[in-house]
Formats: sequence, C-alpha cells, structure tokens
Amino acid sequence: MGAVVGKGDSPRQFSIHETKLEAKMVEAMKRRAVKGSVMKSFNSLILKFRKIDESLRKCKAIFEQFDEDSNGAIDQEEMKKCFYKLEVSFTDEEISDLFEACDINEDMGIKFNEFIVLICLVYLLKDDSNDVHTKLHMEMPDLEATFETLVDAFVFLDKNKDGYVSKSEMVQAINETTTGERSSGRIAMKRFEEMDWDKNGMVNFKEFLFAFTRWIGIDDLEDEDED
Repeated sequence: MGAVVGKGDSPRQFSIHETKLEAKMVEAMKRRAVKGSVMKSFNSLILKFRKIDESLRKCKAIFEQFDEDSNGAIDQEEMKKCFYKLEVSFTDEEISDLFEACDINEDMGIKFNEFIVLICLVYLLKDDSNDVHTKLHMEMPDLEATFETLVDAFVFLDKNKDGYVSKSEMVQAINETTTGERSSGRIAMKRFEEMDWDKNGMVNFKEFLFAFTRWIGIDDLEDEDED
C-alpha cells in the first residue's frame, strides 16, 4: 500500500485543478456526509443494481421529451429549457459548467447516460431546495429515492468525508464486504480504476456516477439505440 496516497494527510492535495462546479459538488457532498450513510457494505449497493437500473431507465421518456430535435442528445439550449421546466435556477456560467462536465464524450450533446448524471448532480447541488426536489419528484416519480441511494453510496465510500474517494478508501470499503478474501484488493483496484476517469488518484461524485451507469449497463442501452 506504499504507493497509495491517502487523503487524510493532505485533503486538498489533488484539488489543484478543481473547477468551480467540482468545488460545489465537494461542498454539497460534505454537507450530505454529516447525515451519515445507511449503507453497510459495497455488496449492499450491488444488490440494488437491478432496482436502480430499472428506475433510471424510466428517465428515457423524460430525456426524449427534452431532446426536442430527436437527435439522441440534448444540446445546451435544450438543457436550459429542461431546467426552466424543472424550475431549476442556474446562472448561464453554471449551466455551461454543468454541460461541459456531463458531456463526457465532448461531442456537444448530452446523451442519455450523461443526462442521468446531469439530473443526479442537480439533485445533489440543490440539496437545500425543497422546491427543486418536489419538482423533480413530480416530473420523475420514484427517482428521488434512487438518487438518494447513489448519494448515500458515495458517502459510504468516502470514509473521511472530504468529498472524494481515494484508493485506500475503496480498498477499505471492499474489505468490509469481502473480509478474508485474497482477491479483495484486486477487486477494489479494478472498481477504483473504473471510477477514476481523469486518473488523478481521486474520485469525485460525477466520476462515480459515470462509472455506475456503466456498471448497471446504461451504456449498453445507448448502443442498442444506435444499432
């Protein structure tokens, strides 16, 4: 474990290139972490995969509604209209930052898996707005519980509650699930590598969400639509 840098020694060590949006995500996650996590193990999250998958796929109709030109992606203007309908208030700069952050393929359009990440980030960033959560619940029934499960899962992984997940924290979380199994370290590293999109050794909530959509097969749904 000598090569693994824990966050406890220097919480901001990896935050040199932190964007304004990421800083807001981190602060929102820290506020949420105060409530703690009901999740007891990584296995308990895995057991929820099917239910979460079914819930998120129900967003497809909402996504298609906001994709006005039916090209399979939501552009920035369509995203503004989406926020207007959901009565979510963001500045133009925040909208631009959210669009750039969620357009992971950098193709100037938010695909379905990216849309799920976008809406979940809105849920987190507007955690102090009951009006926003009520509107999201009206437009997307049953999703609030799903988003809360995802936030709760991240809080469970983020052992020191600094808004990021490190390699050592991932190892700890997997070890709590697979006590005594010699393969647990390899499992933890594989899962961590799948989450650490920018390969900086730290995982934020957005990266966790993108990895999660892959774990449950949302990307597969994209491929099916393209065939």
